[in-house]
Amino acid sequence: MATLLRKVFGSVSHWSGSSSRSNSNPQIDRFQRMMHIQISSIGEFDRIPVDIFILILEILGPKESAKLRAVCKSWKFIVSDNKLWMYFLQNQEQPGDSIFFAETHLRSRFPLQVFPAQAPDLSFMHIYGQRVQIPGAIIIDGGSGYCKYGWSKYSSPSGRSATFLEFGNIESPMSSRLRNFFSTICGRMQVKTSAQPIIVSVPLCHYDDTESAKGSRRQLKEAIYSALFDMNVPAVCAINQATLALFAARHTSGIVVNIGFHQTSIVPILHGKIMHKVGVEVIGIGALKITGFLKEQMQQNNVNFQSLYTVRTLKENLCYVALDYEAELSKDTQASFRVPSEGWITLSKERFQTGEMLFRPRIAGMRAMALQQAVALCMDHCQDAELTGDNKWYKTVVLAGGSACLPGLSERLEKELCGYLPASMSSGIRVIPPPYGVDSAWFGAKLVSNLSTFTESWCMTKKQFRHWSRRKQMW
Repeated sequence: MATLLRKVFGSVSHWSGSSSRSNSNPQIDRFQRMMHIQISSIGEFDRIPVDIFILILEILGPKESAKLRAVCKSWKFIVSDNKLWMYFLQNQEQPGDSIFFAETHLRSRFPLQVFPAQAPDLSFMHIYGQRVQIPGAIIIDGGSGYCKYGWSKYSSPSGRSATFLEFGNIESPMSSRLRNFFSTICGRMQVKTSAQPIIVSVPLCHYDDTESAKGSRRQLKEAIYSALFDMNVPAVCAINQATLALFAARHTSGIVVNIGFHQTSIVPILHGKIMHKVGVEVIGIGALKITGFLKEQMQQNNVNFQSLYTVRTLKENLCYVALDYEAELSKDTQASFRVPSEGWITLSKERFQTGEMLFRPRIAGMRAMALQQAVALCMDHCQDAELTGDNKWYKTVVLAGGSACLPGLSERLEKELCGYLPASMSSGIRVIPPPYGVDSAWFGAKLVSNLSTFTESWCMTKKQFRHWSRRKQMW
């Protein structure tokens, strides 16, 4: 403690000189706005200006600031302030607002409960301590086109592979394919499966509310848990991909429009749970057909590529969605991109006509529901279901999937919905682009797996799984 106090007084002497040279420090001002400290009596420290006092806490950092609780009651009160520890949390790797959202909205699993920051039983100092001790988890985002995997403590996925739905021999039993898939991922990451929990994002499938679809979804989750527990994983968490994409956008309720590899799904989610009884809308346009349509247009202009990868690269770097399609036709939209081993490729109207097939499927020769119609139909079902007293929950639309990253897509969909729906429903609609691009579901899993309550609230252990299986057999 003596060393700590010497450090405090050293900080005071250092910063008191510098404060006299500068009347305003943006960092101090920002910190002061966060903290409303009322110092009653802290002995000799009464003479320290508040801005210097704040700098002391900032310099000491969370570990040594926590020790100051032992100095006196006033210090204990000040150092335990939630706003101080929210500040420390904001200096972690993840954005502060994402951490705050996770710890106040996702601490319990289902039903999700919102914990206000000022709740007397919610100590951000305690939360900070818990998060520091979390060893991290392996995140495996199943995807529909390819899988992303990595550590929850990393800033982004460390690798990619084929999704487990298409991994290995598709005629093999799902259980053996899953074991092979998870073993391959852990082998690439060079980790021991018994050392840390694993969180898996489950791809969207079996959409209906029928007993058959429910059973298929249940069987898939059981197969995932069983395969991982056979590999001695200590704890497993399996969450739907759409739900994780919604969490990444810092929402627990809304409609997720997931443009997958083969199809696009419009998924209503309330308090973190997919509302299958409301209805998941599906249209048969996915990333593969969007890329294929671009290839067809290029062939019509005598530009041929055998590799879809090259075409996909052009789609990702040159294509966009026009806010006004008719007006865009009269513009000069020519642009070029250099593809490795292929050289410079120039596109013109193909740049915006490719994404237009989502809103006008017939231009690609498809008979399918337009994206805005499918989303409007989902909203209509949500309103009719009257699941809550406030019908604003479904007016937040979050885009997910690689092709959802096309520039201009969110603005165009919002415009189309406002023009398609009656004013009473369209008022307040907001369409959010993928918050983390193609990795949004992975980052949603990162939010969950770094929670202070991750293991106890979101994970299932092998013992719990066996108990659940026995109860199921008794039913």
